[in-house]
Amino acid sequence: MKLGFKKRAKQRESVVQTVPRAKENSSLMFSTFERQSKAERELYSSLREAVPIIDAAICKIVRLIGNFKVIAHDKRAQSVIDDFIRNVNISGSSRGMYGFLCTYMDELLTYGEAVGEMVLSKDGEQISALYNASLDDVQIVPCKSPLKLLVCKNDLGEITPVKNQELVFTTLLNPKAGTARGISVLKSLPFVSSILLRIFGSIKTNWERVGDVRFAVTYKPEQNGAALTQESAKQIADEWKKAMRSDSVCDFVSVGDISIKAIGAENQMPDCDIPIRHIMEQIISKLGIPPFMLGISWSSTERMSEQQADILTSELEYYREILNPVISKIISTQLRLCGFNCGFDIEWNNINLQDSVELSQARLNNAKAMQIEKEYDLEACIE
Repeated sequence: MKLGFKKRAKQRESVVQTVPRAKENSSLMFSTFERQSKAERELYSSLREAVPIIDAAICKIVRLIGNFKVIAHDKRAQSVIDDFIRNVNISGSSRGMYGFLCTYMDELLTYGEAVGEMVLSKDGEQISALYNASLDDVQIVPCKSPLKLLVCKNDLGEITPVKNQELVFTTLLNPKAGTARGISVLKSLPFVSSILLRIFGSIKTNWERVGDVRFAVTYKPEQNGAALTQESAKQIADEWKKAMRSDSVCDFVSVGDISIKAIGAENQMPDCDIPIRHIMEQIISKLGIPPFMLGISWSSTERMSEQQADILTSELEYYREILNPVISKIISTQLRLCGFNCGFDIEWNNINLQDSVELSQARLNNAKAMQIEKEYDLEACIE
């Protein structure tokens, strides 16, 4: 009796039909897929250094995302997960998975891309550290199929794929269609930031010119008198310098018609409050942080409205969803290395941006409404 076994069909890789053949290039060095340049990353870094409000907003977003906990479906694996989240080494400087994710999210917001690595212990039985890779040391390129991304390292100008791709992971923020690159939240800010920096530079120059009071000494000799000689002009100048540079109060005494005016005293500094506020509004609207959270009070009654809280909450929820795959990959890898094959859930802390007084008043109103409904139902049943 013959047992007929069907041959298992060879699994074929999915093919993307909308990619032109010109982009099907197996060369990593000359791949035609668009990638982020080092000059663009340096521009975003300089923006954070030059404009403090941009740096403060990104730091606030990272902190507002909050902390999380992982609940394992198998109770025996819960202690392994808790110990790993609290004590895993990160970049050789500190411990805790939360610190790793903060740096990861900071890179993601600034550059639109982030790369991390799981470093195994010497025996290969568990993850000993999490490492935030510098984007200058790696490149994110697509494989033959644009559905898969390959993390490569720069070895003396030569791009070589990382050996164990399962131990590295990458995230792209709002990736542009048809490319292997993310979009930074600072994408549209270089132009308006350059205007703001020019205004600040002008203020600095004007205060250097006008803030340090400088004087012009003018001597008008008499028409019938002797001509002004070089020696007398030098004498007037020396006496003026002596009076101005003296440590104690000193009078300037001279003979003749001498007038002294402060240079720039008649000029007015241009009002820059309105243009600076317009530019700051553009920056804050792009970053999505309410002004008062950055220490800016444009109104005497500045406070977070319900609409602002909802918008900011939706932004934070979006960033949490971006981080969930990273957390899942790290935790699932650690569980498999420790011999567990159970599932788990990621639970984030509640985002509470509303006013506590308003929340308590809303709860009180809901309780009163429920009590009235119960009394009404009770009266209806008695009747």
